[in-house]
Amino acid sequence: MQLSNKVPSYKVHLFFLAFLGLITLPIGKLLTFAFSPNDSQSTKSVIILVNKGENPNDLTRMLVSENIVSDGRTMIWLGRLTRKWKSIKAGEYQVSPNMTPLEIFRTLSSGISVLYPITIREGENMYEVADDLQVKGLAKKEQFVALCKNIDFIRSLGVFREFTPRNLEGYLFPDTYFFNHSTPVEEMVKRMVRHFFDYWSKEQDDRAHELKLSRHEVITLASMIEKETGAPEERKVISSVFHNRLKKRIKLQSDPTTIYGMWKRYEGKIHKSDLSEKNEYNTYYIRGLPIGPIGNPGKEAIQAALYPIESPYFFFVSHNNGTHQFSRTIEEHNRAVAKYQLDPRAREGKSWRDFYNKNHLNNGNGTGSENNPAANAGGRRDPSSKSSDSDREQHP
Repeated sequence: MQLSNKVPSYKVHLFFLAFLGLITLPIGKLLTFAFSPNDSQSTKSVIILVNKGENPNDLTRMLVSENIVSDGRTMIWLGRLTRKWKSIKAGEYQVSPNMTPLEIFRTLSSGISVLYPITIREGENMYEVADDLQVKGLAKKEQFVALCKNIDFIRSLGVFREFTPRNLEGYLFPDTYFFNHSTPVEEMVKRMVRHFFDYWSKEQDDRAHELKLSRHEVITLASMIEKETGAPEERKVISSVFHNRLKKRIKLQSDPTTIYGMWKRYEGKIHKSDLSEKNEYNTYYIRGLPIGPIGNPGKEAIQAALYPIESPYFFFVSHNNGTHQFSRTIEEHNRAVAKYQLDPRAREGKSWRDFYNKNHLNNGNGTGSENNPAANAGGRRDPSSKSSDSDREQHP
């Protein structure tokens, strides 16, 4: 009798059903996992940092430790079967236990990173910008300042063709920028400088040429104007005083330039000895403009530097309320100093903060100096410590 080598068909069916049973449960578990959040009622969210080339095992451990997903092994296999691990992009992402694993993968693959706002206020200098970046954990202040002073880096930007400044002070354009913790410091600085050159126009170059000033000199003058007044209507008058003094070769005697020249040791007060200190920023010591900007001026201050009003003024002194008294002669100026600065009653209870709060807060227009960056004129962050150059006598 001839024996058949064929396996009975029912045995084939039984084998297939057994195999199907073995794989059905894992696939079912995988599908359930993929479409089910770990905690659909959760209101928690966390921000995770994904570095370039992040290992899937490390990333999964992070998600499990934050209770974003419940099963690390299944998450690994889901990413492999769907090829999602290869599409994940570096950045910072906000994820939550109420997201399904597939939604988490979609977020991590989007490249839409969590961003943090950094606002450069009109008049802030590069040291203050560096402080803000460090406080928000986006950069180390020493690294930011060093980069702003790195001549090779400044040249590599390719925007300073005729003249390369010694640092980027004045060119970190005031605005709000958005960065994340993986944004390189170089990219942050490039974006700020690029914004300045997007603003600066040929018309402004032509106007600077009419005034016989370079762009760098215009920005230097604008940074002084920005520091001298928090009252927008005064910018062009302040500018006229500086222009008049420059034409007559009278020292500018601007306290903010003295402060900038000794920034690292400045503690809120200028002493008489500071005024005679020999440095290239101190306009009590040098004639003409300082060697470079003392802060980062905004559009209005730049326009004021380019288009001063015609005025007979050579002096100004603070009214102690954010505005100034302008004078034509040293005699007029000395009388104004006696009235507004030497009389204690004229100064009592008056500061830029008082002026700003009275005129803006009561009208619902802001919350103090944070909303009026120029209020920091002549000092560091505290508007009440405002220091005006012409609070002192200025002699032709």
